[in-house]
Amino acid sequence: MAWEFETEPEYEEQLAWMRGFLREEIIPIETLELTYDQVVALVRPLQEEVRRRGLWAAHLPPELGGMGFGQVRLGLMHEILGQSPYGPLVFGNNAPDSGNAELLAVGMELTGREDIRSRWLEPLLAGTMRSAFSMTEPNTAGSDPKLLSTQAVRDGDEWVINGRKWYTSNGSVADILIVMAVTNPDVHPYQGSSMFVVPVGTRGVTIVRDVGSMDDPSVTYGRFGNHAEVTYEDVRVPADHLVGPEGGGFALAQARLGPGRIHHCMRWLGQSQRAFDMMCERALSRYAHGSLLSEKQTVQNWIADSRAEMQAARLMTLHAAWKMDREGAAAARVEIAMIKYYGAQVLYNVIDRSLQVHGSLGYSTDLPLEAMYRWARAARIYDGPDEVHRQTVARQTLKAYAPSLRRSWS
Repeated sequence: MAWEFETEPEYEEQLAWMRGFLREEIIPIETLELTYDQVVALVRPLQEEVRRRGLWAAHLPPELGGMGFGQVRLGLMHEILGQSPYGPLVFGNNAPDSGNAELLAVGMELTGREDIRSRWLEPLLAGTMRSAFSMTEPNTAGSDPKLLSTQAVRDGDEWVINGRKWYTSNGSVADILIVMAVTNPDVHPYQGSSMFVVPVGTRGVTIVRDVGSMDDPSVTYGRFGNHAEVTYEDVRVPADHLVGPEGGGFALAQARLGPGRIHHCMRWLGQSQRAFDMMCERALSRYAHGSLLSEKQTVQNWIADSRAEMQAARLMTLHAAWKMDREGAAAARVEIAMIKYYGAQVLYNVIDRSLQVHGSLGYSTDLPLEAMYRWARAARIYDGPDEVHRQTVARQTLKAYAPSLRRSWS
């Protein structure tokens, strides 16, 4: 079966417009020292322009206020937006709000509860509400969510939640928290967890701190809220704050993470392309030891290797998106796992080489490379560490083989 990544001429025109819009309107914002409220005011007219172009919240189907683009077209879009940390915000598909909107949409579909749309989904899409995803815990391995210790117990018409989370993305600036907790410890962990919407102002919710990390809070990402540590102490929420069916937490998480990994990988390609462009321009303009850097074999090797790796990662990611569009996320499980660890390594490699070509300038905050370098290191951890995805690929691959009938030499 042939792979088909080409899109309609009308969408190609939209992609061309996005490239120019990002270059002329979005990237210049990065040089400004702004508070979060100032950022919101500055990007609002840009967001309105995106809406007029019919590109707002494109990850959701039309009946939920999005565009229903499918993963291939979304991937091509994210490849452009990923060049700037402000890109997803301007287009209404910034994490974690975009993933949480998908969670709420799936929950609404599974339960038939239309109230989810007006209470949480529409405000998220309108940008009048901010959300956080609260799953990872400090005392259990994030790579093995079956070990979750946060619990929710039914008490009449309410759920009572107790536990401690950290790396709750945007927790310190969110209006609502989507919390994953164990609701039935007596069944298999895959059927024993659920998700809840918890308003930040609920009694017993404490935002302990923003966890210090390599994501320097003085740079762009930090202005949108960092990764918060949150405690839940006898937090009571109404029964209708359950997202999806009871016990459906893992199914919801997979529905959220599959498309999200494709989008991440395409955004990484956008960041890689930006670093690659900077490397090539620097190589053609910097003179040292008798020649331009572009004339030195080592630098030429870096450029050639980077281009090949980026092309491979791009084709792998688009193939995963294509397969997901045609057969669903479950069928594309191996392809999604491969792009997660391969794409993260390509991102790191290209940025590292570009920084090296720029020397001390690349190490300074005069260029975005030092911040991109730090963010690239995190890519090998979040959405599941690389080692877990490699294990998934290996196990699924080996299912197609059988042991040799011949006795091996010892």
